[in-house]
Amino acid sequence: MKRFLIYFSVFTALLTLATPFLPVEGEDGVYGNTLRLHVLANSDSEEDQSLKLKVRDAVSGYAVAVFTCFKTKEDAENAYRDALPEIEQLCRSVVLENGYDYEVEVTLGEEYFDTRRYEDLVYPAGYYDSLIVRIGEAKGKNWWCVLFPPLCLTAAKKEETLAEAGFTPGQIRILEGDAEPKYVVRFRILEWIESLFG
Repeated sequence: MKRFLIYFSVFTALLTLATPFLPVEGEDGVYGNTLRLHVLANSDSEEDQSLKLKVRDAVSGYAVAVFTCFKTKEDAENAYRDALPEIEQLCRSVVLENGYDYEVEVTLGEEYFDTRRYEDLVYPAGYYDSLIVRIGEAKGKNWWCVLFPPLCLTAAKKEETLAEAGFTPGQIRILEGDAEPKYVVRFRILEWIESLFG
């Protein structure tokens, strides 16, 4: 009991110190309005990593042709959900064409991501809905991008794409981490707290 009280006291003190740095300005909207693409390679071998990129290119090309017109994340997510069998078949075809017999699984689900930089945007640590492509053992280095708003599918200006997808000016500032570097510190603190309970 005494040890519990000590741990609780230390945790409470740390949380009090961290509170000024915790995200408070609309980060939930960033998580809830984003759909990510996550491709996991079979392994870290050069061949498997090359195959991962070919699968990525096939999925991205398919998405550009079919899925860049949606105005809401919900519409995009529903369309991807309906297309899961077709996307999975496309990925399997790429794997087979390149001489491998790996199983491929394509799902929609929620995943935890650490703070990640995507070109000139910084995505905060947290749980995001994702289109997940697992190749074989899915134990290799992964690749990710943002399907909605379609940042990895369009050449349009990021600010315009984000605004059209419903992101508020405050949320766009959060993603443009260079303008507000304090957010990167906040995101790292969130990762640390998540690791304590993870």
